[in-house]
Amino acid sequence: MVSLNCKKKVRNEKVSKTADAKKNVVLKYITATMAIFCIATFQQRAIVMDALDSIDTFSGDSIRCAIALEDDMYSKSLETGMSYEVLREFAKADNCRMTIVPARGNAEDYLDSLRTGSIDMVVLPYKDTSISGISFSREYDGKVWALKSGKLSHIREINLWLSHFSSSEEYDRLESRFSRYYNPHTKAEKGMRTGTISPYDSLIKKYASNMGWDWRMLAAVIYQESRFSINSFSSRGAAGLMQVMPSTAEHYEVSDLLDPEQNIMAGTSHLARLQRMFRNSGISQEEQIKFVLAAYNAGEGRIADCRTFAKALSLDDTRWDEIVKAIPEMSNPETVMEHGLKFGKFNGKETVSYVDSVLSHYEAFCTICPA
Repeated sequence: MVSLNCKKKVRNEKVSKTADAKKNVVLKYITATMAIFCIATFQQRAIVMDALDSIDTFSGDSIRCAIALEDDMYSKSLETGMSYEVLREFAKADNCRMTIVPARGNAEDYLDSLRTGSIDMVVLPYKDTSISGISFSREYDGKVWALKSGKLSHIREINLWLSHFSSSEEYDRLESRFSRYYNPHTKAEKGMRTGTISPYDSLIKKYASNMGWDWRMLAAVIYQESRFSINSFSSRGAAGLMQVMPSTAEHYEVSDLLDPEQNIMAGTSHLARLQRMFRNSGISQEEQIKFVLAAYNAGEGRIADCRTFAKALSLDDTRWDEIVKAIPEMSNPETVMEHGLKFGKFNGKETVSYVDSVLSHYEAFCTICPA
């Protein structure tokens, strides 16, 4: 009897130990699960709090930003145009006012401007991002945004936005617009056909329609002036897509020549004015475009001198090819004195070449993009 009781007691102890062991396993599992849950919740909360903390960081601010990518009409890339569009999207998303300027000179100069506060942000190629006093955004497409070191929330907001936007369909569409090769002659030689001839087709069509022009002719003018690079500028001060002079922009109440639409607005306003000048001059509609192009390049006063001199030589001053015959003699000082040319001597080789080039571009655009 004692033996049976002992066996029963031993068996009960074993059952109790087994139950305790199972409880310990369950408790360890629950503890581990709760720990993981708490850590994950804390991390997620931190991410959410970071995002909430940085939402609209720039809201209401006025930001002056320079694009220091150094591409222009002589390079194959249109990186400044692309970055301009990305910055405008950022300003729209973050509810801030942004003034964007091209960087004329060394990017290092603009980093100094960041430190002094005359510039708030610089877009530049991704190279060395360990520069004292400067904070850099995440790299995207070989570029970074630089700010003066200070509020971490500014860089955090930019990084969050760039991370989202650079993986969006809108970014893909922008990249498609600015990464294409737009040389019309190469495409025409290859027999290519396309409905897209520039990154700014919608603007070109809009303003060409206002003038009553074939949009491909306006595209040809812009291609000649800048190769569709908003960062193009001349030693005389002409700037942007249509190489508009600051004085011309001021006349047409345009303040930002880097802005593609404002630049085209100023350029086409000037073309329209030149067109009105030649409308009742006895020049045929077909010939008018050549005179308008020549005046856009050399100035209406120069072309008026050309017509005066051509008439003196008994040439037809309503035909551009007759004007071309007269131009070589206009570089002679004696000719200027004898015929009283108001604007002095004129070496018109550049203007003749300009008109020929624009017409050649137009022909190529018509070939690759039939009406």
